[in-house]
Amino acid sequence: MFDKMTPNQRLILAVVLSFVFFIAYTAIYPAEQPTDVAQTQKSTEQKVELKEAQKVEDIVGHKISEQEATVVNDLSTLTTVKSNNFLLKIDTLGRISSKELLQDMYNTNDDAHAQLIPQSGTKPLFIRFLDPLINEEATKTPYSANVLEINLQDGAQKVILTQKLSNLSVTKEIIFYADGHYDVDVSLSEDKRYFIYLGQRPKVNEKEQMMAATGALVYNDAELLTIIEDGDAKERKSFNRIELAAAFDQYSASIMYDFGKDTNIIIDRDKENNPIVYFEATQNMKFSGYIGQKTYKTLHAINPILTNAIEYGWFTFASKPLFQLLMWLHGLIGNWGWSIVALTLLIRLVLYPLTYKGMVSMQKMKDISPQIKALQAKHKGDPQRMNAAVMEMYKKHGANPLGGCLPMLLQIPVFFAIYRVLLNAVELQGAPWILWVNDLSRMDSTFVLPLLMGASMYYQQKLTPSNFTDPLQEKIFKFLPIIFTFFFITFPSGLVLYWFVNNMFSIGQQFIVNQQFKNAKDAEIAAHKHVEKKDD
Repeated sequence: MFDKMTPNQRLILAVVLSFVFFIAYTAIYPAEQPTDVAQTQKSTEQKVELKEAQKVEDIVGHKISEQEATVVNDLSTLTTVKSNNFLLKIDTLGRISSKELLQDMYNTNDDAHAQLIPQSGTKPLFIRFLDPLINEEATKTPYSANVLEINLQDGAQKVILTQKLSNLSVTKEIIFYADGHYDVDVSLSEDKRYFIYLGQRPKVNEKEQMMAATGALVYNDAELLTIIEDGDAKERKSFNRIELAAAFDQYSASIMYDFGKDTNIIIDRDKENNPIVYFEATQNMKFSGYIGQKTYKTLHAINPILTNAIEYGWFTFASKPLFQLLMWLHGLIGNWGWSIVALTLLIRLVLYPLTYKGMVSMQKMKDISPQIKALQAKHKGDPQRMNAAVMEMYKKHGANPLGGCLPMLLQIPVFFAIYRVLLNAVELQGAPWILWVNDLSRMDSTFVLPLLMGASMYYQQKLTPSNFTDPLQEKIFKFLPIIFTFFFITFPSGLVLYWFVNNMFSIGQQFIVNQQFKNAKDAEIAAHKHVEKKDD
């Protein structure tokens, strides 16, 4: 089919497919199936067995939001937890009902403090009982607390919550820490089947999440990560031997970890097929949690295993080491913007042999382009002979028609890896670069950086040798800088900065290659003149 297409048709198809893959697939549309970075063993995934007459899903599944709605209007704050960086509240159902980040760098687009607990949906530490009678009473019976307010400025503090039911008492002992994590000890007076919820994922700046994955993930002790994005939770799944479970958005997450190895972690779905995470708890259950930004150093300091909640999708294998390198550069330079510039330079140095080879190949193709056109005209009526003659010409001059493409294709995984790093790095929030760029995680509201990127891409095109035989092809490629500028206008400044600096290094490298070929031609002309003069 492709061999019957005209050059213009192939060109248009290539451009369309490139943009569908780069923009639509990676940035806007979620995958049709749950994204499993590594397929978890089948033995760790199983449907929850129904051990009671009434199905578990009627108690703890799809109807959670509806049941909570019956009491939510009557809830009030039971205990307030204060620190320099956040304000956390516990409501009368013993849930973490609110966590407000006080640092301005994490403010929403409306310049309001970020709120990590959505108003609707399940909330962290929410308990559901399998027995419908106990559960109904539990949703209507408020907890009591040993303290109404604690302040973490002087260190970790404990809150004890107690719920007295007709034939059962529930106690939650929670120790809160200033870094955002907490330890929980839940105990029941009698052994009853119940579930503890991780809560809905944070929904901060919801309209800006189109380019990033959101949903839930689990990470097991075999270092296998399973991600289920919003809209992809088609059925209930069960996991065990889990190190951590998280509900996340682009920059923040609600995480629970330090379960027993035999703890049954369940990912269910709500009415919109978004994942809901909970686990079946024992009569005496201890675990830990974290609600906050996915800052690498903070998570690593709490427990290194938590850094696995920072997901990069399919390119995790390349993105993780690139982010480590970026952090190391920031430790040396002290500015995230200049660290991105330095990272781009290092990447270009590593890829220099590939890009150099591609540029040289393109230059050779340009040089022999007139001879190729002559051969094509000469053998126009004999395609087989024409192809043989063209291949012989390539061989004679050491030119490879794919030589300019293959090195570029090999760079695509690197680009997507750095793309995922800069898109998910919460460290860039509120991080300034120079003058007008004061937040590398947001778009450049002045449009200066994307315009510079577009201009650099246009100038790079002017320098790069072209072998177009059709004016329409050349016109289409001339529009690519405009198209890329349009798309990059809304991208985070850090990502646009990387692309701009990458273009500048490409321009410098193209200058070197062009000058080398110019010097070689000048030397060839001078030698030819010298021979002619000698013959005379």
